[in-house]
Amino acid sequence: MEVKKILLKVFDWIQNIIIAVFVVMVIWLLFRFTTYASFRIPSDSMEPSVLVGDKVIVNKWIIGGRVVNIWDDIPEYEELTVKRLPGIRKARRNDLLVFNFPYPGPWDSLGFSMKTSYYIKRCVAQPGDTFEIRNARYMVQGCDDYLGNVESQEMLAGLVSSGRAYDMGIVMTGYPYMVDVGWNIMNFGPLYIPKAGDTIKLDRMAYVLYRQVIEWEQKQKLRIEGDEVYLGDNRISDYTFKTDCYFVTGDNVLNSQDSRYWGLLPEPFILGVATRIGKSVNPVTEKMRWDRVLRKI
Repeated sequence: MEVKKILLKVFDWIQNIIIAVFVVMVIWLLFRFTTYASFRIPSDSMEPSVLVGDKVIVNKWIIGGRVVNIWDDIPEYEELTVKRLPGIRKARRNDLLVFNFPYPGPWDSLGFSMKTSYYIKRCVAQPGDTFEIRNARYMVQGCDDYLGNVESQEMLAGLVSSGRAYDMGIVMTGYPYMVDVGWNIMNFGPLYIPKAGDTIKLDRMAYVLYRQVIEWEQKQKLRIEGDEVYLGDNRISDYTFKTDCYFVTGDNVLNSQDSRYWGLLPEPFILGVATRIGKSVNPVTEKMRWDRVLRKI
């Protein structure tokens, strides 16, 4: 009888341990799902703000955590439905945004896929802004704030004026890659950054600038014939956006694959705002960079 009591107590103890571990795991998963995530910096595109080997903390509370159904049997590159929990505010200029790269295939079609890499870039224009680059400097009409890494922008301007940009392999051509538009990473825009509910007139220029976003929102092809624009088989003269969009760039202006090259970033692609460096390991020496641990970005 005594042995039976001992066995029952051991069983109860093991059962309580299993329940406690399960509860802790559920709480941890909910915390990661709704509140924070971490992201290791793989390249120098955001130097000097964040370095290769930094592991940044991504705050999901700011704009609200994403709810994505990843349990369905979804073929590669097929669209997922993205919803968002309530957040404190929307992303804004100079936030560091972590997001799924919006082109799982060729750069002519936007597509949301959890299989694409996470990128980190700085928001330099938010929904409703009109963004320009003039002699490499980033500008938003009606905004006097410094946007992005001004020192790096001036470095690019200096390299171009001295003729050294080509020798360094800097790609000057950029979005939307149309000769008649004539934009490059030195002089770009003005480009209006759409917000949800905005209605624009669909002329030839609007077709060139916003085609990818419209096709992604509508899941239909947009085409132009003469001066007439068609969505699927229907001729349309204007379009109302369903999603907020952003323009993002790397702080390392000389080496960053960002909106200057691939265009607008719709809000559902954004995971959250990077706010601090959790830890930092030098990729060469593999030593901890203690001076960067918990540093605010």
